[in-house]
Amino acid sequence: MIYNTPEQWQGAPNKRVLLFGMSGLGKTHVSNLLRASGSWFHYSIDYRIGTRYMGEHIADNFKREAMKIPLLRELLMTDSVRIASNITFDNLAPLSTYLGKPGNPARGGLPYDEYMKRQEQHRAAETAALADTAHFADRALGLYGYANFICDSGGSICEIVDPADPADPILSRLADCVLMVWIKGSESHRAELVRRFDRSPKPMYYKTGFLTSCWSEYLSEFNVKSDEVDPDSFIRWTYARALEHRQPRYAAMARNWGISVTAGEVAQVATADDFDALICDALARRA
Repeated sequence: MIYNTPEQWQGAPNKRVLLFGMSGLGKTHVSNLLRASGSWFHYSIDYRIGTRYMGEHIADNFKREAMKIPLLRELLMTDSVRIASNITFDNLAPLSTYLGKPGNPARGGLPYDEYMKRQEQHRAAETAALADTAHFADRALGLYGYANFICDSGGSICEIVDPADPADPILSRLADCVLMVWIKGSESHRAELVRRFDRSPKPMYYKTGFLTSCWSEYLSEFNVKSDEVDPDSFIRWTYARALEHRQPRYAAMARNWGISVTAGEVAQVATADDFDALICDALARRA
């Protein structure tokens, strides 16, 4: 780790952190809070994915749908209109919509092969966006003069790394430039995430082996064919399993590559000084 003790953290002229954990536990909230303090640069992995690495896929998907409408088709063919996503740190709907959900097309589902192709695009994009972290940390200081840097990672970071491998290329690069901090949820937090997701299921990225297994199990358990699957039902069914699947992977990332804080502790952070104190406490616990 680039900081091993509270003293090293407190004495560092430039603090660099990456937050990871399930979506909904406070990563973006804390990142926004620190950015608003004026001395922290906020690098969002999901935003980078949706703009730099998958922006063209997203825009082309919009255009593909627009081309089905004669008026819009004519305007597009004559370069009379422009179609683009308006993705922001707090609104990642264009990326989520593009990833989609597998299942019955009449219910908004994608053919399974197309869904898996988009999942693979996301894996490659997330790998590239994470590899850009050190560049953006240096850019934040050298170009904009931000002393401190926070990377707001996506919930699927644990799906594209091997936290038990001391030579994992992604984690090795990250550990060289940022302090890895896991925001750990409790059982009550996980229950609330499931309830929230059940009310409004959203597309997600999953590790290929895990997703393939879930798809096969779902088809067998509900005795349906691929094009008969209710997309929202499948995503809900898979999400609860994903929480259990990801928990030990996050824990191994924290154990082998960083530190952990609880979602309850993060909820108490109201200022940049509060965040400094939180990291100091977590480093002291690890020591």
